[in-house]
Amino acid sequence: MPQEQNSFHTAYAAAPASLAGRLLGFAGALIAAILAFMFSIAALVVVAVGGALLGGWLWWKTRAVRRQMQEAMQAQAQQRPAGGHVIEGEAVRESEPVVVRRLAE
Repeated sequence: MPQEQNSFHTAYAAAPASLAGRLLGFAGALIAAILAFMFSIAALVVVAVGGALLGGWLWWKTRAVRRQMQEAMQAQAQQRPAGGHVIEGEAVRESEPVVVRRLAE
């Protein structure tokens, strides 16, 4: 068994990297990082443009509802008395507890 482990490690062991190998590895990693950054920027642009298009479509589709809401608010404002006062508040009604008695008692 130790012989098989030894042959496995020698077959897949990394050779000592030379200066040229290190430079090629660094260049490959740098190119991969640049490509990943470019892809992330492109994906961000696609998401931003899609969001803007969706927002514009939603704004366009809801314009009639917004107009109706504005007209309703103006009509409600015209129904208020011109010099009147609006008093806001709460009212709480307290009642006495109800006693329930059985007829069979």
